[in-house]
Amino acid sequence: MTINFSNARLVNLSIYSVGNKEKGEPLFAPEISNVNLTDELKDVVTNYFLSGFKELETYNFWHESQIELNNVYNFSNSIFSDINSFDLKSKNIAQHLYEKSTHPKIQGGELYVSYFSQCIIDNDVVDAICIVKSESKDSFIKTNFTSNKVEIELDSGLNINNINKGCLIFNIEKENGYKVVVIDNASRGQDAAVYWKDDFLQLKIRNDSYNQTSNALGIYKNFVTNKIDEEFDMTKTDKIDLLNRSMKYFKEKETFDMDEFADEVIANPKAIESFKTFKSQYEDEFDTRIGDTFEISNNAVKKQARVYKSVLKLDKNFHIYIHGDNKLIEKGFDDEKAMNYYKVFFKEEQ
Repeated sequence: MTINFSNARLVNLSIYSVGNKEKGEPLFAPEISNVNLTDELKDVVTNYFLSGFKELETYNFWHESQIELNNVYNFSNSIFSDINSFDLKSKNIAQHLYEKSTHPKIQGGELYVSYFSQCIIDNDVVDAICIVKSESKDSFIKTNFTSNKVEIELDSGLNINNINKGCLIFNIEKENGYKVVVIDNASRGQDAAVYWKDDFLQLKIRNDSYNQTSNALGIYKNFVTNKIDEEFDMTKTDKIDLLNRSMKYFKEKETFDMDEFADEVIANPKAIESFKTFKSQYEDEFDTRIGDTFEISNNAVKKQARVYKSVLKLDKNFHIYIHGDNKLIEKGFDDEKAMNYYKVFFKEEQ
């Protein structure tokens, strides 16, 4: 999925203060919550709210019985249908978040509900609703100059370069629960972490090419890193080689094919069968299906490449980065020093 905000325009913005209900902290929802901004502030706010929503997994709203019972979906649907309902429905969103803010580790904060037009997602120009919660403020020094002196004071405010929690709801695929992307950067304990995506928004991962690619790479990395040792005698260099080959496959191919991937990357019948079993168990456990064929998402590959480490760590002295043929590195043991060693072959030093 590709997202482009170059032409996005801020249409509406409402701000609320949402405390922790369990701690007795209040919800402050002013009678007039819609904020009027100068053009300069609109540009700053637009950049703040939208800049973090790139290269993210895509979700859909869901409900176990029927989608209309998902509160945020329902409120968003009303806003998309009638922009004049924005003020009322944004208050409903704030109230709903307040009702879900009951875990003792959930921090209170400011809630920003905004409406944007002219967002581009996969070449479709659509409107979007942005919900952002700021759970922390940064301190900064404010300087005041007068004719005969300079004064400084400590102040605090919103860090426009960091979003704690947010979601962006695109007005597309309504029947499937809309397309939604999420930011959740301020988790404090497992129980508190689930409230934003699971309790407040009620989301499920959308099974598109981005998530298919991301999940396939993630499952394979988990298999090589944590599972394959149980059945096969693998050195660390062998495992790094398997990871490198899988990343090479995803970078060079446009479409994933399970049989082709297994033959080209794993290349061992017993290991192939073990991987397919591991994949099937993951799909059953997390109720997520990964197709035997799907279009590869370049954005997902780039994101996964950041955590696909081809590094051999040796005590605290050396890190060896292995990018190619693992046959050019050999492991041995020195009896005199009673230490392991690696021998590396190369043609020229760069």
